[in-house]
Amino acid sequence: MTVESARNVAVVTGASAGIGKSTARMLAARGWQVIGVGRNPERSAAATAEINAAAREGGTFTMVRGDFTLMAEVKRVAAEIGDSTAHIDVLINNAGGVRDQRIVTAEGTEATFAANHLAPFLLTRELMPLLLESDSARVIAVSSAGHRMSRGLDWEDLQSLGNFRTGSAYCQAKLANILFTRELDRRAGQDGITAQAMHPGTVDSNFASHGDATMKAHMENKVDAVSPDEPAETLVWLATDPAAGDTGGRFFYRKAEEIPADPALDDAAAARLWIESEKLLATLGYPA
Repeated sequence: MTVESARNVAVVTGASAGIGKSTARMLAARGWQVIGVGRNPERSAAATAEINAAAREGGTFTMVRGDFTLMAEVKRVAAEIGDSTAHIDVLINNAGGVRDQRIVTAEGTEATFAANHLAPFLLTRELMPLLLESDSARVIAVSSAGHRMSRGLDWEDLQSLGNFRTGSAYCQAKLANILFTRELDRRAGQDGITAQAMHPGTVDSNFASHGDATMKAHMENKVDAVSPDEPAETLVWLATDPAAGDTGGRFFYRKAEEIPADPALDDAAAARLWIESEKLLATLGYPA
């Protein structure tokens, strides 16, 4: 796979279903060169056909497969993306999910923390040279209003390895998304990179398929669940609209800025999370 250097390039993780698939489809329909990342082979193949069928004005879509609970897979995916394009204009860190129990990966990390925070942290770091090749790149995190349920990061058990509870582990990871976004914008904003985070709302998707019974019931009983297209429209707006690129480090819902919970506005926590994430990646064999 090789994209045209003169066209806008977006990378969308979790593009095989749900919000990611809708976002990739909308960008390809606008003529963007879109590189998606998906885990499941069947869903990835179906999404590739659907998105390419919707592409217009020279837009294209290609899928890279990878399991983002494993940092080795993130590293490989980043290398494949680097082999296919000389620049990235937008990186949408959408892939994530929730687990019904503590799952320790082959690398020794906790799966919810790995997929929701550590993977987008590493992917963004690995793709930074390509983002810097864009005149004004954007990095967008799909977080959640669930971050408001977290009182702050547990620095003694950042991955919830010792005291795992489905809801709290997920909410802590979504808080980490916002803190990472704000610290990324502080560090890279001067280099022309704008980082934003957003809340997708309650979406009619397979998001909770690996969650516990409580979370599945919560999702199933939500009468106000929206199609994945609604949050995808916000993601496309964040990716393309000039107003969304003015000032970074913000949190959005339905194209409107919201003030996140106080723990998400903690600059010291954002800086510490960055350092702790780098330390953890170094222990896994991926130093900065």
